[in-house]
Amino acid sequence: MTRENLAEILEQIALLLELKNENPFKIRAYRQGAETVRNFDGEIVELAAKNELTGIKGIGEALRDKLHELASTGKLGFYEKLRAEFPPGLFDLFDLQGLGPKKVKALYEALTITSVADLKAACEAGKVAGLPGFGTKTQTKILEAIALRETFADTFLLGSITPLVEEIASLLRLHPEVSRVAYAGSFRRAKETVHDLDFLVATKEPKLVCEDFTTLPQCESIIVCGDTKASIRLRNGLQCDLRAVSNAQFPFALQYFTGSKEHNVAIRSLALKQGLSLNEYGFTGESAGNFEVNEEADIYHALGLDFIPPELRENRGEIEAAADHTLPRLIELTQLRGTFHNHTTASDGTATLEAMADEAMDLGLQYLGIADHSKASFQANGLDENRLLDQILAIEKLNASYEGFRLFSGTEVDVHKDGSLDFEDALLARLDYCVASVHASFTLSEEEMTRRICRAMENEHVTMLGHVTGRLLLKREPYAVNHAMIIDCAAETRTIIELNCSPMRLDMDWRWWKRARDKGVLCSINPDAHSTMGLHHIGLGVRLARKGWLRKEDIFNSRSVTEVEAFLKTPKSKR
Repeated sequence: MTRENLAEILEQIALLLELKNENPFKIRAYRQGAETVRNFDGEIVELAAKNELTGIKGIGEALRDKLHELASTGKLGFYEKLRAEFPPGLFDLFDLQGLGPKKVKALYEALTITSVADLKAACEAGKVAGLPGFGTKTQTKILEAIALRETFADTFLLGSITPLVEEIASLLRLHPEVSRVAYAGSFRRAKETVHDLDFLVATKEPKLVCEDFTTLPQCESIIVCGDTKASIRLRNGLQCDLRAVSNAQFPFALQYFTGSKEHNVAIRSLALKQGLSLNEYGFTGESAGNFEVNEEADIYHALGLDFIPPELRENRGEIEAAADHTLPRLIELTQLRGTFHNHTTASDGTATLEAMADEAMDLGLQYLGIADHSKASFQANGLDENRLLDQILAIEKLNASYEGFRLFSGTEVDVHKDGSLDFEDALLARLDYCVASVHASFTLSEEEMTRRICRAMENEHVTMLGHVTGRLLLKREPYAVNHAMIIDCAAETRTIIELNCSPMRLDMDWRWWKRARDKGVLCSINPDAHSTMGLHHIGLGVRLARKGWLRKEDIFNSRSVTEVEAFLKTPKSKR
């Protein structure tokens, strides 16, 4: 049982209670409990197992008892009984974009829809459009969401599976017959979504390790178990493969199974030109004995290349750069000094201004930018002019109490359909910075959307552009936009583009960052945090920034607080 398991079950209970029309305060208590579990600074699972949660804000007596039962037994009778009242397929409906508890409840009660398959059939028959609060447009959007779900049925978000990967790797490291452990594949290359997980171990007992791998607590079923390879299906549906090799083979296997396929083909071709043959087991050829390979980097050095970081291995110029010794020195997490685009309870966040600042300080950051939604985002409790002014004053007051830390006042201002902003320039001038984002009217043509965003960036007060395409990975396709023109406009107007590192967004896409870098466009790695735990996604952002060839000097929030203050006070035209 992990911290995330506890939080997920509490959130599931809240959804079930909402379907049953239970007391809203009771529902809210479970949701707040889930957030408390995620954000608690301590070993919450261990404390719950020992029944030592007394006095923790946000966890009352009833919740404390349930968490104790969950952590100590792995089960919760209340939850299982509650879940048994509904068909199991009903829960898949919540994964569809645009369907919340109220709509799911209406579908269940009016049309007895208990699965995604039921919902698809009802939409295709035109039955959903006739329900109150739905209509033809909603029915069409539901069908589109179902189609998207089917397309990505075996695909998982990089950010969502990261804790699971680390958990499995840690268990493998504990095995007495394992000397080295690594993960490989698309996860190691920091692809935004992955289809499976690849683990690699060095061992003298491959058959035993493979057998033990199939007994991992995360395992749902065994696909295959051989002498050197095992494949299992995890409880979340993700396939997980293990390859067990000797210590001498380990560097070669790690290079090979990391990929990408295109990168490996190019590397093997280069080896052949030098009279060598390269595969997952080692070098062969007349000169193979000339090279001592203990680590993965030794393989690249043997071929006359600088070591190529895993994130860059997509055959997009990295081999040529490694041969010319011009690979960039990629950004590191330790080089970040702060971050921007973060939300509080003032809009749709779950943590207060003070709590977000405290978490940022605990992470070792020097500063934190607050950018709650503007009033047009009414669904997110966006701030009007008066509430934003109040927040500016609250930030000033807090800053007076801090030493070695600074809050920056900002806004995530909505970009209207015509490119104008949701706040007047006079108010934006009162802020330290401004993130401009599109949150509505997604169906504009590429030309119209690009013009809309460029007009926003031309505003003197827009410091940075938020989530360029509005995509929600595996849930919502990006709206049409001309990336090249957006990047060119950002360069011309001296506007920063954020790398929104919310696991669901990772937007702007990594494939465009090298162009932006070469145009002189700064990147800000922003978590779009709606909770204190959301701030931790900056690590994921760093991985994607590395994949986009970005260096410390390309990252705005790698600058010191003094440098940031000076930058924000300088007019855009003079930056």
